[in-house]
Amino acid sequence: MDAGFVPVENSLEGSINITLDTLARSENLIVTRELVYPVHNYLMAKGGVKLSDVKKIYSHSQPISQCRKFLRENFSNAEIISTPSTARAAEIVAETFDSAAICTKRAGKLNGLVTLATEIQDNMSNSTRFFEVRRRAGEINSDGDKCLIICQIDGSRAGALCGVLEEFAWRRVNMTRIESRPARTELGAYIFFFDLEVPPMKHLLYDSIEDVRRKSIWLKNLGIFPVIHA
Repeated sequence: MDAGFVPVENSLEGSINITLDTLARSENLIVTRELVYPVHNYLMAKGGVKLSDVKKIYSHSQPISQCRKFLRENFSNAEIISTPSTARAAEIVAETFDSAAICTKRAGKLNGLVTLATEIQDNMSNSTRFFEVRRRAGEINSDGDKCLIICQIDGSRAGALCGVLEEFAWRRVNMTRIESRPARTELGAYIFFFDLEVPPMKHLLYDSIEDVRRKSIWLKNLGIFPVIHA
């Protein structure tokens, strides 16, 4: 596979840690696009199944979390079962008569399911950010709205993170998001993810990244990319 879309952050549930960890540990992935997509969750089941028939509900953990209120008010006695993806949930439900899946309308239709309830997410403004990731091949992209860098900073040194942030601040490179994840090397060691807006004078971004690189144990630049709102 040359490219794929992976979820990065949901407006209600926060970051998708497995995506962040994969990006941090991969040596050959870059980000080529960001897609901000509004979330639409549907409750779908095999044809002939009624709401009163549903004893089990399958879905990925994220949609389950996004639909807590609906599930509490309508299926307080149902068994909620987490699956690797909403597509897998739809596949399982297509073979049963006492269950339903929380999934996208497309996933349901591909598996012959019908809609029992629409727009069941707790917040109608719910949205998810996706990255299009590709294998690194030559130079990374230099055109777009945003840049993602990942680095590990020496947390034993006082003011280390502040020193990194100052490199962006004094050059007026706007940071739209900062996230940390355990480095998995020792207690207290962290990896940092920085989403940066690309300034009109692009050299300011490049200069800040190089100075942050010198202050980091290691740094990865995953490229500059456009942001698309669906």
